[in-house]
Amino acid sequence: MTATELSVDGVTLTAGARHLVRDVSLTAGPGETIGLVGPNGSGKSSLLRTVYRVLRPDTGRVRIDGGDAWSLPVRQLARTVAAVVQDSAADFDLAVREVVAMGRTPHKRLLAGDTPEDAELVHSALLAVDAVHLADRPFDQLSGGERQRVLIARALAQQPALLVLDEPTNHLDIRHQLSVLGTLRRLPATVLLALHDLNLAAYYCDRLYVLHDGEVTASGPPAEILTPHLLAEVYGVAAEVFTHPRTGAPQVTFLPEEPHR
Repeated sequence: MTATELSVDGVTLTAGARHLVRDVSLTAGPGETIGLVGPNGSGKSSLLRTVYRVLRPDTGRVRIDGGDAWSLPVRQLARTVAAVVQDSAADFDLAVREVVAMGRTPHKRLLAGDTPEDAELVHSALLAVDAVHLADRPFDQLSGGERQRVLIARALAQQPALLVLDEPTNHLDIRHQLSVLGTLRRLPATVLLALHDLNLAAYYCDRLYVLHDGEVTASGPPAEILTPHLLAEVYGVAAEVFTHPRTGAPQVTFLPEEPHR
Protein backbone atom coordinates (compact mmCIF):
# COMPACT_ATOMS: atom_id res chain seq x y z
CA MET A 1 0.00 0.00 0.00
CA THR A 2 1.50 3.30 -1.14
CA ALA A 3 0.06 6.79 -1.36
CA THR A 4 -0.97 8.62 -4.50
CA GLU A 5 -1.86 12.19 -5.44
CA LEU A 6 -5.47 13.09 -6.18
CA SER A 7 -6.56 16.20 -8.05
CA VAL A 8 -10.16 17.17 -8.78
CA ASP A 9 -10.20 20.05 -11.26
CA GLY A 10 -13.35 22.09 -11.86
CA VAL A 11 -15.77 19.17 -11.66
CA THR A 12 -19.42 19.85 -12.41
CA LEU A 13 -22.08 17.15 -12.19
CA THR A 14 -25.74 17.60 -13.06
CA ALA A 15 -28.96 15.62 -12.80
CA GLY A 16 -31.38 17.08 -15.27
CA ALA A 17 -31.48 20.82 -14.66
CA ARG A 18 -30.08 20.48 -11.13
CA HIS A 19 -26.41 20.90 -10.27
CA LEU A 20 -25.25 18.22 -7.85
CA VAL A 21 -21.71 19.59 -7.87
CA ARG A 22 -20.64 22.87 -9.43
CA ASP A 23 -17.03 23.68 -10.43
CA VAL A 24 -15.45 21.85 -7.50
CA SER A 25 -11.69 21.53 -7.20
CA LEU A 26 -9.68 19.83 -4.48
CA THR A 27 -6.33 18.20 -3.97
CA ALA A 28 -5.07 15.41 -1.75
CA GLY A 29 -1.33 14.96 -1.50
CA PRO A 30 0.26 11.54 -1.03
CA GLY A 31 -0.54 10.28 2.47
CA GLU A 32 -2.95 13.09 3.34
CA THR A 33 -6.32 12.50 4.99
CA ILE A 34 -8.81 14.91 3.44
CA GLY A 35 -12.34 15.38 4.79
CA LEU A 36 -15.49 16.50 2.99
CA VAL A 37 -18.03 18.09 5.31
CA GLY A 38 -21.32 19.86 4.77
CA PRO A 39 -25.06 19.44 5.32
CA ASN A 40 -27.23 16.81 3.68
CA GLY A 41 -27.58 17.38 -0.05
CA SER A 42 -24.43 19.49 -0.29
CA GLY A 43 -22.84 17.22 -2.91
CA LYS A 44 -20.39 15.16 -0.85
CA SER A 45 -21.52 11.74 -2.03
CA SER A 46 -21.88 12.90 -5.62
CA LEU A 47 -18.36 14.26 -5.65
CA LEU A 48 -16.97 11.03 -4.20
CA ARG A 49 -18.75 9.05 -6.91
CA THR A 50 -16.86 11.00 -9.57
CA VAL A 51 -13.60 10.04 -7.85
CA TYR A 52 -14.25 6.30 -7.60
CA ARG A 53 -15.73 6.42 -11.11
CA VAL A 54 -19.42 5.78 -10.77
CA LEU A 55 -20.64 9.19 -12.03
CA ARG A 56 -18.77 10.78 -14.92
CA PRO A 57 -18.41 14.56 -14.51
CA ASP A 58 -20.16 16.77 -17.05
CA THR A 59 -17.12 19.02 -17.02
CA GLY A 60 -13.78 18.96 -15.24
CA ARG A 61 -11.35 16.15 -14.59
CA VAL A 62 -10.31 13.76 -11.85
CA ARG A 63 -6.59 12.98 -11.90
CA ILE A 64 -4.69 10.30 -10.01
CA ASP A 65 -0.94 10.85 -10.01
CA GLY A 66 -1.47 13.25 -12.90
CA GLY A 67 -3.36 10.79 -15.12
CA ASP A 68 -7.04 10.97 -16.00
CA ALA A 69 -8.84 8.60 -13.60
CA TRP A 70 -11.56 7.97 -16.17
CA SER A 71 -8.97 6.71 -18.68
CA LEU A 72 -7.46 4.09 -16.38
CA PRO A 73 -8.10 0.45 -17.28
CA VAL A 74 -10.61 -1.10 -14.87
CA ARG A 75 -8.07 -3.50 -13.38
CA GLN A 76 -5.54 -0.73 -12.78
CA LEU A 77 -8.23 1.43 -11.20
CA ALA A 78 -9.21 -1.42 -8.85
CA ARG A 79 -5.59 -1.84 -7.81
CA THR A 80 -5.29 1.90 -7.14
CA VAL A 81 -8.63 3.00 -5.66
CA ALA A 82 -10.84 1.33 -3.06
CA ALA A 83 -14.23 2.72 -2.06
CA VAL A 84 -16.52 2.21 0.92
CA VAL A 85 -19.90 3.61 0.01
CA GLN A 86 -22.68 4.86 2.25
CA ASP A 87 -25.43 2.40 3.17
CA SER A 88 -24.18 -0.34 0.88
CA ALA A 89 -26.98 -2.62 -0.31
CA ALA A 90 -24.55 -5.54 -0.62
CA ASP A 91 -26.04 -8.67 0.93
CA PHE A 92 -23.45 -11.36 0.30
CA ASP A 93 -24.28 -15.00 0.95
CA LEU A 94 -20.69 -15.48 2.08
CA ALA A 95 -18.68 -15.78 5.26
CA VAL A 96 -17.03 -12.59 6.46
CA ARG A 97 -13.57 -13.93 5.61
CA GLU A 98 -14.70 -14.50 2.01
CA VAL A 99 -16.15 -11.00 1.73
CA VAL A 100 -12.88 -9.43 2.89
CA ALA A 101 -10.93 -11.71 0.52
CA MET A 102 -12.82 -10.10 -2.37
CA GLY A 103 -10.50 -7.14 -1.86
CA ARG A 104 -7.63 -9.26 -3.14
CA THR A 105 -9.32 -9.92 -6.52
CA PRO A 106 -7.71 -7.01 -8.46
CA HIS A 107 -4.26 -8.35 -7.58
CA LYS A 108 -4.86 -11.90 -8.83
CA ARG A 109 -5.15 -13.66 -12.15
CA LEU A 110 -8.53 -14.93 -13.30
CA LEU A 111 -9.62 -17.99 -11.28
CA ALA A 112 -6.45 -17.90 -9.18
CA GLY A 113 -6.88 -19.23 -5.65
CA ASP A 114 -6.00 -17.51 -2.41
CA THR A 115 -2.35 -17.56 -1.38
CA PRO A 116 -0.90 -17.55 2.14
CA GLU A 117 -0.11 -13.86 1.57
CA ASP A 118 -3.77 -13.21 0.73
CA ALA A 119 -4.85 -14.99 3.91
CA GLU A 120 -2.44 -12.89 5.98
CA LEU A 121 -3.67 -9.65 4.43
CA VAL A 122 -7.29 -10.64 5.09
CA HIS A 123 -6.45 -11.44 8.71
CA SER A 124 -4.59 -8.13 9.12
CA ALA A 125 -7.52 -6.21 7.65
CA LEU A 126 -9.99 -7.90 10.00
CA LEU A 127 -7.67 -7.22 12.92
CA ALA A 128 -7.48 -3.53 11.97
CA VAL A 129 -11.27 -3.15 12.32
CA ASP A 130 -11.67 -5.42 15.36
CA ALA A 131 -13.51 -8.10 13.38
CA VAL A 132 -11.30 -11.19 13.56
CA HIS A 133 -13.92 -12.87 15.74
CA LEU A 134 -16.45 -12.43 12.92
CA ALA A 135 -14.35 -14.19 10.26
CA ASP A 136 -16.51 -17.30 10.00
CA ARG A 137 -19.87 -15.61 10.53
CA PRO A 138 -22.30 -15.24 7.60
CA PHE A 139 -22.07 -11.65 6.37
CA ASP A 140 -25.83 -11.36 5.91
CA GLN A 141 -26.39 -12.13 9.61
CA LEU A 142 -24.29 -9.26 10.92
CA SER A 143 -25.50 -6.03 12.45
CA GLY A 144 -25.19 -2.79 10.49
CA GLY A 145 -22.08 -1.73 12.38
CA GLU A 146 -20.43 -5.13 11.95
CA ARG A 147 -21.13 -5.06 8.22
CA GLN A 148 -19.62 -1.61 7.95
CA ARG A 149 -16.40 -2.76 9.61
CA VAL A 150 -16.19 -5.79 7.32
CA LEU A 151 -16.62 -3.61 4.20
CA ILE A 152 -13.86 -1.32 5.47
CA ALA A 153 -11.69 -4.40 6.02
CA ARG A 154 -12.36 -5.46 2.42
CA ALA A 155 -11.10 -2.07 1.23
CA LEU A 156 -8.00 -2.37 3.43
CA ALA A 157 -7.27 -5.84 2.02
CA GLN A 158 -7.33 -4.28 -1.44
CA GLN A 159 -4.21 -2.30 -0.44
CA PRO A 160 -5.18 0.80 -2.46
CA ALA A 161 -3.09 3.88 -3.01
CA LEU A 162 -6.27 5.98 -2.66
CA LEU A 163 -9.06 5.09 -0.24
CA VAL A 164 -12.42 6.85 -0.72
CA LEU A 165 -15.03 6.51 2.01
CA ASP A 166 -18.54 7.93 2.28
CA GLU A 167 -19.55 8.26 5.92
CA PRO A 168 -17.40 5.33 7.12
CA THR A 169 -18.50 5.82 10.74
CA ASN A 170 -22.18 5.21 9.90
CA HIS A 171 -23.65 2.56 12.23
CA LEU A 172 -20.47 2.37 14.32
CA ASP A 173 -20.43 2.81 18.09
CA ILE A 174 -18.12 5.45 19.55
CA ARG A 175 -15.23 3.06 20.26
CA HIS A 176 -15.22 1.73 16.71
CA GLN A 177 -15.61 5.21 15.21
CA LEU A 178 -12.40 6.26 16.91
CA SER A 179 -10.64 2.98 16.13
CA VAL A 180 -11.54 2.95 12.43
CA LEU A 181 -10.65 6.61 11.86
CA GLY A 182 -7.39 6.11 13.73
CA THR A 183 -6.57 3.16 11.47
CA LEU A 184 -7.35 5.19 8.35
CA ARG A 185 -5.24 8.09 9.62
CA ARG A 186 -2.21 5.80 10.06
CA LEU A 187 -2.41 4.22 6.61
CA PRO A 188 0.40 4.89 4.13
CA ALA A 189 -2.35 5.64 1.59
CA THR A 190 -4.13 8.84 0.58
CA VAL A 191 -7.59 9.04 2.17
CA LEU A 192 -10.60 11.06 1.03
CA LEU A 193 -13.68 10.71 3.20
CA ALA A 194 -17.02 12.38 3.85
CA LEU A 195 -17.98 12.87 7.49
CA HIS A 196 -20.92 14.44 9.29
CA ASP A 197 -19.26 14.62 12.70
CA LEU A 198 -17.22 17.84 12.59
CA ASN A 199 -15.26 17.01 15.73
CA LEU A 200 -14.09 13.71 14.29
CA ALA A 201 -13.26 15.45 11.02
CA ALA A 202 -11.32 18.16 12.87
CA TYR A 203 -9.24 15.63 14.79
CA TYR A 204 -8.48 13.07 12.10
CA CYS A 205 -8.24 15.12 8.88
CA ASP A 206 -5.28 17.15 7.66
CA ARG A 207 -7.52 19.46 5.66
CA LEU A 208 -11.24 19.94 5.16
CA TYR A 209 -13.37 20.99 2.20
CA VAL A 210 -16.74 22.44 3.18
CA LEU A 211 -19.45 21.84 0.58
CA HIS A 212 -22.70 23.78 0.46
CA ASP A 213 -25.25 23.63 -2.37
CA GLY A 214 -22.76 21.72 -4.50
CA GLU A 215 -19.95 24.24 -4.18
CA VAL A 216 -16.81 24.53 -2.04
CA THR A 217 -17.51 27.22 0.54
CA ALA A 218 -14.19 26.93 2.39
CA SER A 219 -11.12 24.73 2.51
CA GLY A 220 -8.04 24.44 4.65
CA PRO A 221 -6.82 23.09 7.99
CA PRO A 222 -9.69 22.46 10.43
CA ALA A 223 -8.49 25.10 12.88
CA GLU A 224 -8.67 27.78 10.20
CA ILE A 225 -12.06 27.07 8.67
CA LEU A 226 -14.27 25.75 11.49
CA THR A 227 -15.54 29.08 12.78
CA PRO A 228 -18.90 30.08 14.28
CA HIS A 229 -19.50 32.32 11.26
CA LEU A 230 -18.96 29.51 8.75
CA LEU A 231 -21.09 27.05 10.74
CA ALA A 232 -23.93 29.56 10.88
CA GLU A 233 -23.65 30.24 7.15
CA VAL A 234 -23.43 26.60 6.02
CA TYR A 235 -25.43 24.70 8.62
CA GLY A 236 -27.77 27.46 9.79
CA VAL A 237 -27.01 26.89 13.47
CA ALA A 238 -25.26 28.74 16.27
CA ALA A 239 -22.06 27.16 17.53
CA GLU A 240 -19.04 27.80 19.71
CA VAL A 241 -15.57 26.63 18.66
CA PHE A 242 -12.60 26.29 20.99
CA THR A 243 -9.26 24.49 20.97
CA HIS A 244 -9.43 21.29 22.97
CA PRO A 245 -6.82 21.51 25.75
CA ARG A 246 -5.64 17.90 25.33
CA THR A 247 -5.94 17.18 21.60
CA GLY A 248 -5.17 20.66 20.28
CA ALA A 249 -7.92 20.19 17.68
CA PRO A 250 -10.86 22.56 17.27
CA GLN A 251 -13.92 21.41 19.20
CA VAL A 252 -17.39 22.40 18.00
CA THR A 253 -20.32 22.77 20.37
CA PHE A 254 -23.67 23.39 18.73
CA LEU A 255 -26.10 25.58 20.61
CA PRO A 256 -29.77 24.56 20.67
CA GLU A 257 -32.42 27.07 19.76
CA GLU A 258 -34.10 28.79 22.66
CA PRO A 259 -37.54 27.23 23.23
CA HIS A 260 -40.48 29.45 22.40
CA ARG A 261 -42.17 30.89 25.47
